[in-house]
Amino acid sequence: MMPPRFTITAVERREWPFTLRLPFRFGAVTMTRGRQAVLRLRIRDEAGREAWGIAAETLAAKWFDKDPSLSDAENEDQLRRSLELACEAALAAGPNAAFGHFADGYAAQAAACTAEGLNPLIASYGRALVDRAALDALLKLHGLSFFAGMRANLGGMAPHAVVPDLAGFDFAAMLAGLSPARRIHARHTVGLVDPITTADQATRVEDGLPETLEEVAQAYDHRYWKLKLCGDVAADLERLCRIAAVLDRLHGYHVTLDGNEQYADAEGALALWHAMQAEPRLARLRASIVYIEQPVARARALETGMAALAAARPVIIDESDGPLDAFPRARALGYAGVSSKSCKGIWRSLLNLARCHAWNAAGGRYFLSGEDLTTLPGVCLQQDLALVALLGLAHVERNGHHFVAGFAGRPKAEAVRFLEAHPDLYADTPRGPRLRIRDGVLEIGSLETPGLGATVEPDLAAMAEMPRAAWPPKADRRSVETLGGVNLLYKSKG
Repeated sequence: MMPPRFTITAVERREWPFTLRLPFRFGAVTMTRGRQAVLRLRIRDEAGREAWGIAAETLAAKWFDKDPSLSDAENEDQLRRSLELACEAALAAGPNAAFGHFADGYAAQAAACTAEGLNPLIASYGRALVDRAALDALLKLHGLSFFAGMRANLGGMAPHAVVPDLAGFDFAAMLAGLSPARRIHARHTVGLVDPITTADQATRVEDGLPETLEEVAQAYDHRYWKLKLCGDVAADLERLCRIAAVLDRLHGYHVTLDGNEQYADAEGALALWHAMQAEPRLARLRASIVYIEQPVARARALETGMAALAAARPVIIDESDGPLDAFPRARALGYAGVSSKSCKGIWRSLLNLARCHAWNAAGGRYFLSGEDLTTLPGVCLQQDLALVALLGLAHVERNGHHFVAGFAGRPKAEAVRFLEAHPDLYADTPRGPRLRIRDGVLEIGSLETPGLGATVEPDLAAMAEMPRAAWPPKADRRSVETLGGVNLLYKSKG
């Protein structure tokens, strides 16, 4: 059966600011506020039927490009520019299946971004939002949930020259065999400046949410934890011991270590492991470690072997997952896994899942992990949860609910609409709807709804038009029409 083909006829780009209730430090940056990009997109199928879809993602500074000479505002403009280029290409493309739009446009997006000094991770950001919004529109047009649509291969996933290592792979069979989870463990992030106990706090937020690691453990009863590393063995060791003193009180727990590229090479990361082996206070925590995430800076991560550290625990790539062939390259160096993040693209995650299926059928033990990029409640959170549920993951990093207070920054009526549509995922509290976590688990059965994890849409009128990216300073710009105060790129189709 041929997958439905459609044309992308219009896109709208908006954004809105949010403030963190607690500072969040990862790697070398401490985040106190941010902005979320929201893309709305219209498709028209070959029968002339039309539908709108939506996608949302944080404009995250100092993750996609960690060049310290760039300001946060410049990082945000890099991502805006990637989205502009992806939108322009999508509007210029003809009819295609959902996967075809991604696969046929991948090389051109990468080349266009490279020409403007934008790395592969940034290039994937713009394409990821376009692909999610287009898929959301297609699912709504057919009245299908993400799970039903993907299992039926509505998007037309098939072998393509963009992934030559998967030539001959039966994507339709893989998708049909997936069993999406209806509940998933939330893996709590412990940032580098997060208070472990109240003794670490000079002041408190006092907003009804847990603030210290001790309070988080008591409030949510997590079984899974993600611990950030700073790249200094002595400092990391001391902080891990303090964290272990809290987690060891729990009945049982699992941990992932996130190096956030802070170690210069594999030898440095291995030195931390040896130091942990020599520290009796870390015996239980060390035994609980599931995997280690991207310990080495991306400039060297895919140039040096990881076998020695991988012999102790599986190691995955995250920031190094820029080019579409990054996972096969990492595998050859001893890495066992790769992160799934919606900001890198749904189709990328599914291609990497196909690789795991192919390699594991030959006796391998390769896997995907679910990681966060401050996914905020609403469309952004639900689309990412729908993806990791489809992938069948047992746990996923969640940090947006801890560092941002519920739907803070959004209209109350919007938050209530999401609560009413997803009473299993959100809880009504005296301070408004917030993510519901019980026994460390997220209930996600309500994501089985027409669209990509959400039928409800945010209040678009309560967002600003996304400004044109100041990147590069004198780049050529296409003409832009303004419709109702919204930045609307439009190309007539037929």
